Amino acid sequence: MTLPLTAAIAALVLGYFLGAIPFGLFFAHVSGAGDVRKIGSGNIGATNVLRTGKKWAAAATLLSDGAKGAVAVLIARYWLAPGAEIFAALAAVIGHVFPLWLGFRGGKGVATYLGICTALFWPVGVLAMITWLLVAAVWRYSSLSALVAIALSPISFFAWGQRDYVSLSVILAALVIFMHRENIERLLRGQEPRIGAQKTVKKNA
Repeated sequence: MTLPLTAAIAALVLGYFLGAIPFGLFFAHVSGAGDVRKIGSGNIGATNVLRTGKKWAAAATLLSDGAKGAVAVLIARYWLAPGAEIFAALAAVIGHVFPLWLGFRGGKGVATYLGICTALFWPVGVLAMITWLLVAAVWRYSSLSALVAIALSPISFFAWGQRDYVSLSVILAALVIFMHRENIERLLRGQEPRIGAQKTVKKNA
C-alpha cells in the first residue's frame, strides 16, 4: 500500500520536532552544570553531559534522547499510516543531529538511533544495546561502542527479515558514523578519552 503524501509529511514534521528537543542542554542546565555546549566536546549528547560530572543528568539525557526517537516511530506507526514510521525515524535522528533552534548543531544521534531501532523492531534495538555494553566493557570507549553497535544494526534488520527497515538503517548508520568522524580519528591515534574520564575543560580552552 502506497503511503499518502500527507502522512509522510506529517511523519517527517513529527519526527523532526521531537528529535530536535535538546534534552542534554536542558538537563545539564537544570543540574547546575551550565551550557553543555561549552564543556568537553561541545556536544549535547549524554556522553558529553557525563563529562560535567552530573551522572543523573547524563542518564536522563540518554533515556530522553532514546525515548523521543521511539515515541516518534510509535506515534507515526499507530496514528498515521503503515510505513509512516520510516519517515518519522529518519526525521527524528536528523532533528537530533541538526536542531533548528540550536543553529543545526546538535548531538551525534546514537541514543535517538537506538530508540528508533527499538521501536521499529525491538530485538534489533536490544541487540544493539547489548553490543554497545559488551564493547564498552571490553575497551571502555563510548564512541567505539556506538560505532560497532550502529554499524551492525542494518545487518540485524536484514537477518531478522525486517527488509523495510534495512535501507533506513543504512542511511542513518552512515549519518551517525559521519558525525563520529573526529572520534574515529582520535581512536586511530589512540587519543580518544575512555568512559569515566571526566573532561570538564571548557571548549576551545
